[in-house]
Amino acid sequence: MPALQSPTVLNPAIENYMGGLLNHFDNTVLIEMELLAQKNNFPIVGRLVGVFLETLAKMINAKRVFEFGSGYGYSAYWFARAVGPSGQVHCSEADFLNKDRAEGYLSAVDLWDRIDFKAGMAQAIFNQTDGLFDICYNDVDKGDYPEIWLLAKDRIRPGGLYIADNVLWRGRVAAKQSADVFPGWTEAIREHNQLIFNDPDFDTFINPTRDGVIVARRKTD
Repeated sequence: MPALQSPTVLNPAIENYMGGLLNHFDNTVLIEMELLAQKNNFPIVGRLVGVFLETLAKMINAKRVFEFGSGYGYSAYWFARAVGPSGQVHCSEADFLNKDRAEGYLSAVDLWDRIDFKAGMAQAIFNQTDGLFDICYNDVDKGDYPEIWLLAKDRIRPGGLYIADNVLWRGRVAAKQSADVFPGWTEAIREHNQLIFNDPDFDTFINPTRDGVIVARRKTD
């Protein structure tokens, strides 16, 4: 597995060990996607989180997933593996070129027929997509995180999951003062996380792998 740069909050030696357990997932397309991210410093979740997403989706037998922010299809790769031939992953991405890249990569591994990929603003695409979802996955601009949570939470079926990446924001959420790459993003992530943990309809946990992944399960009773 290529050694991707990662904003990890864990001991790097531990993450390297964990990553070394995943070499059996190697295939040409996956490696190409990871190398492109490394070359262009493009933010993908990386393999550790990718396998985590696939495992979560399989655990709840997810068949319908919506992604807020899909890049060129790296996280969709893992979700598409999980939902199986009868499932569908709804992808949203502002960059039309990334849609073309995603089609190329996911077609090469016979997953594109499980993908509904639309280019445009994630919020608008979500509002145009009917029904409940087994999983809503959030990886858009961090300043929009509270908005995405409020938009998505009532569209998740009981027992379904809300998942968001980068919720530790390189440790900035825990710092009393820190320089923000984009003004207001740290505060937005803190607000997002607090909203979710305060919501009585969801059971919530943060997995500190890489840059932090929040998982919130909608209660069934």
